[in-house]
Amino acid sequence: MNFPNRIIKAGETDTRIVKAIQQRLVELGIGNLEGTGIFGPKTTSAVKQFQSTHRDKEGNLLLADGKVGSVTWEVLFGEDSVPVSEDPPNALLNEVLKVAVGQVGVMEDPPGSNMGEMVNKYLASVDCDPGNFWCAAFVYWCFNEAAKNLSRRNPLFKTAGCLDHWNNTTARKILAADALNKPSLVKPGAIFIIDHGGGHGHTGIVEKLAGGFLQTVEGNSNPSGSSNGIGVFRLTNRKINSINKGFIAYS
Repeated sequence: MNFPNRIIKAGETDTRIVKAIQQRLVELGIGNLEGTGIFGPKTTSAVKQFQSTHRDKEGNLLLADGKVGSVTWEVLFGEDSVPVSEDPPNALLNEVLKVAVGQVGVMEDPPGSNMGEMVNKYLASVDCDPGNFWCAAFVYWCFNEAAKNLSRRNPLFKTAGCLDHWNNTTARKILAADALNKPSLVKPGAIFIIDHGGGHGHTGIVEKLAGGFLQTVEGNSNPSGSSNGIGVFRLTNRKINSINKGFIAYS
């Protein structure tokens, strides 16, 4: 059975899905379940037990919250049970990803300076001087180059600020809670926004979704995905629940 693209938790009304979860837990010897199709306290407890003793594909212990999201579902039913989304929904986003992937490997010069031949170009595209944080500038530059390649207008709000982008865009916003409850809302080419507080944040471009994980292309990052890093990286280990602000979908 494939993941139903929403979190399954206590009170779920689709008995077919609940019975599948209960049956799988029984097969694994977890919980004293009778396969009633009712997601009540016993099922919640069994799911928590499963989560507390299993790890995701990156080796991290599952969050033992008693809810079956895409990550827990994948561990329960296998990798093939969570469809992969890797086809951008339109020509612009397809071109954006080509441009972004072509920048993977660009590094600051010197590392930690927020400067370098290409980094300076990213910043210049949003009218910023070398030495500034540049993750949002990288996103804007990728969209700008893609738009030029397609002889069309760049739809992005021009800014070097992640949260400034979120607050001023006219594109469709996908709130973090909505994306978590229904990951299929997020398509390749979407822009993720993380809010670190105090006006600071981080942003990048989604390349692919698989099993609750995002594959992303990010500027001003590093192999661990932190903000204010040293280059452009392709990351495969961001969980969708790590994006605490949301996603911006351009057409």
